[in-house]
Amino acid sequence: MDEVAIAVEHLWKTFRLVHRATTFKGAVLQWLSLRARRGSVESLTALSDVTFQVPAGQTVGIVGRNGAGKSTLLAVLGRIYRPTRGRFRVRGRVATLLELGTGIHPELTGLENIYLSGTILGMKRQEIRRKLDDIIAFAELEPFIDTQVKGYSSGMMMRLGFAVAVHVDPDVLLVDEVLAVGDELFQRKCYAKIEEFQAQGKTILFVSHDLEAVRRVANRVLWLDQSVLRADGPPEEVLAQYTASLQEANSSPNSLRNRQWVN
Repeated sequence: MDEVAIAVEHLWKTFRLVHRATTFKGAVLQWLSLRARRGSVESLTALSDVTFQVPAGQTVGIVGRNGAGKSTLLAVLGRIYRPTRGRFRVRGRVATLLELGTGIHPELTGLENIYLSGTILGMKRQEIRRKLDDIIAFAELEPFIDTQVKGYSSGMMMRLGFAVAVHVDPDVLLVDEVLAVGDELFQRKCYAKIEEFQAQGKTILFVSHDLEAVRRVANRVLWLDQSVLRADGPPEEVLAQYTASLQEANSSPNSLRNRQWVN
């Protein structure tokens, strides 16, 4: 437990958003303001000076409202995005399952996607072949494994991606909302796999809006709020702070829920 599996130091991630005129009037106004060629550029900061460490074997839940930076953080750690500033280190073999369709090609069959996703996650072809039956059985896709993924439901796609990810035998597992996938029976299977990883000393970092799932699985919770790490600590302590912030936001006169039309 003393070995650091994930180290994040002063991490920033900023996206550049380019707005271009969609009407003739807008194009003329942009041209008059000398921005016709490059459009209007806006900076969106998704992560602001985030610092934390995760010891090997710990399961960390990440909570926060939509747009807080949760998925961006996992994408940086999974090397999908490069940080704007700061640095991070992830030790060992990493399996990443971020969002629906990541690493899945709709024109390929489920079987072909297993080989594609497994290769992307660092598995050798021989290893994929050895684990193939277990992956298919875990995803519960035996009747559809030879059909194109574009005909799959969103739940089927997520089950396929999760089944491949957990059979990579990772040292670090990064997952986004995966515990909400499928029916109750499949969710129990996901929880059992997470518990198996925990027993093996794997490191897990997962994003979830389901606070009960966070309480059930996490040893520790990070709360991201508007790109900033607001709290880091025991699940009940951090979730109490986060829940209080949600209640405060919902009771604010400026919240959408409490706005009333005035004639």
